[in-house]
Amino acid sequence: MRNWRFLPYQIYSSAYNMALDEAIMTAHREGKVPPTLRFYGWNPATLSIGYFQRAEKEVDLERLKEAGLGFVRRMTGGRAVLHDQELTYSVIVSEDHPLMPSSVSESYRVISQGLLEGFRQLGMRADLSSPDQAQREHSSAACFDSPSDYELVIERKKVAGSAQTRQRGVILQHGSILLNLDTDLLFRVLRFPSERVKERLKKNFAEKAVAINLVREKPVSMEQVIEAFYTGFAKGMGLNLIPGELTRYEQELAEELVRTRYGNDEWNFRR
Repeated sequence: MRNWRFLPYQIYSSAYNMALDEAIMTAHREGKVPPTLRFYGWNPATLSIGYFQRAEKEVDLERLKEAGLGFVRRMTGGRAVLHDQELTYSVIVSEDHPLMPSSVSESYRVISQGLLEGFRQLGMRADLSSPDQAQREHSSAACFDSPSDYELVIERKKVAGSAQTRQRGVILQHGSILLNLDTDLLFRVLRFPSERVKERLKKNFAEKAVAINLVREKPVSMEQVIEAFYTGFAKGMGLNLIPGELTRYEQELAEELVRTRYGNDEWNFRR
């Protein structure tokens, strides 16, 4: 129950990252791999949008291309995330796992204990946004505008954002732990009704989102963050994380999903 596979930090393309998360879900559902925690990064830096977002309405695709950013639609909901100076994590586990509550909100709370402990390992005090405090009104297409249930906040600003989906008995939760935040770049590639609206929402966003190195006197490196959150997930969720690697089945399935879905315009621009 407590033994989970840990896939150490690797950098992949936007399409392959999302394909891998789905491939691991499938492999776990089929009993081929244990519950898994994965750490990863992105090359190139990527804008991902939520499953239900409308790409052409909310994203300036020309500016996205000019900035050299990747683009992908996630299988999870939520809003746009700029994956750049961050540690991304994914948790894949069966819904009936003894550690997982049945409700989506409570499973966020359990997984967030790993994130909370990770910040403690960095000597930072973070808190969980409670369901009754979470703001339901969002003002822009950007993910970090406000916290949802049990997301991580520092000084009332969101510092880690997560999204979850459940498919055929398996939970996938993935999220971003921000080291730094380029608000200008994020708002440059999103669409707004006017420059005036854009500047107002950008200012509002800056008051709600923050990154680790924006609130620390001494910046931390990616290596320090990886170590802190590896310990954080193990301690916060009570896990025995066993370093492992992808199976051939997962790799081949991920490559197929890149071709048929995440690297395919029909998927990424479907709405």
